[in-house]
Amino acid sequence: MRMDMDSDPPPDLAIEADVTSKTTLEAYQTLQVPEVWFYEKSNLRIQLLQDGTYQPSTLSLVFPGLPICDLIPRLVNQALQVGTSTMLRDLRQRLQTGGQP
Repeated sequence: MRMDMDSDPPPDLAIEADVTSKTTLEAYQTLQVPEVWFYEKSNLRIQLLQDGTYQPSTLSLVFPGLPICDLIPRLVNQALQVGTSTMLRDLRQRLQTGGQP
């Protein structure tokens, strides 16, 4: 099956998380994915596509204004300690009350 980039646009974000077989940035570049996250060993790296090449960034285009490089590892750690459902419920409550995630 062939992708038609006119009718099947690339995703806004691709996420690679602690996997043994990683997709290369060149593959994402071919698809023109604007933002790629690599989460490995409690560390989040963001790569943004700028002028045809990926550049490291600490900011996310998908989640502007959030300290995503600090937030994601913290939420993953919290989920490991108290469970995913509890972490998500706490996060939802903080966001609904205008608190920081």
